[in-house]
Amino acid sequence: MDHAFDIKELKALKVELTRFMMAYKFALDEMNTKINILKDEFNYIHEYNPIEHVTSRLKSPESIYKKVYRKGYEFSLPSIKENIRDIAGIRITCSFMSDIYKLSNMIAKQKDITVVEYKDYIQNPKPNGYQSLHLILQVPIFMSDREELIYVEVQIRTIAMDFWASLEHKIYYKYNQEVPKQMVAELKEAAVMASQLDKKMERLHNEIAEIKQGDENDDGLFLLQGLRKDLFPLKQLESFLTKNG
Repeated sequence: MDHAFDIKELKALKVELTRFMMAYKFALDEMNTKINILKDEFNYIHEYNPIEHVTSRLKSPESIYKKVYRKGYEFSLPSIKENIRDIAGIRITCSFMSDIYKLSNMIAKQKDITVVEYKDYIQNPKPNGYQSLHLILQVPIFMSDREELIYVEVQIRTIAMDFWASLEHKIYYKYNQEVPKQMVAELKEAAVMASQLDKKMERLHNEIAEIKQGDENDDGLFLLQGLRKDLFPLKQLESFLTKNG
């Protein structure tokens, strides 16, 4: 009887673990749909699309276990759900720094999304030079017998920030977290250079936008003047017909 009871418990645990991980997958699907809608809207309506790339990932059970052990949290599903808030993660790469804040505002304004944490590592970079905007969101998902609020971490950064972070991660992985001091200093210097590049590209982008806006205004004035000239003969004809009607 005990053996049968153990099997039932194991089956119930397996179902609960499966539902637990599926909830995060569904939350990722929900967020990816929202981001794709914004991306399509920009493509169809606006002049350019600020979203360059979107990637998403789920932490593996092994990775979750290691983080729980490292942080000293209670090893239970409710504890994991509350304390490990980056099980589901999305990374959005934008063209310019201003796009990061525009996009984060659009995401935050979604009626069914709650921003739980907002960490701006662009205005306040990490000591190693890392820059990115991090949002922890609560996303509702609807299952067959319940509604759940699931945490999703969203990281938004520019191409330069993403390039730096990717290489920095590879270097730390290669040196097993023990990077020589000189290389740490050079990495931080590279992060500053990446930030300067972002600011320069932002300035160029704004200058081009201003020139384009000026050209559009000139084109509009020229079109209006041309329209007035085209209407002038009609006014003469109207006056002639009135006099001789």
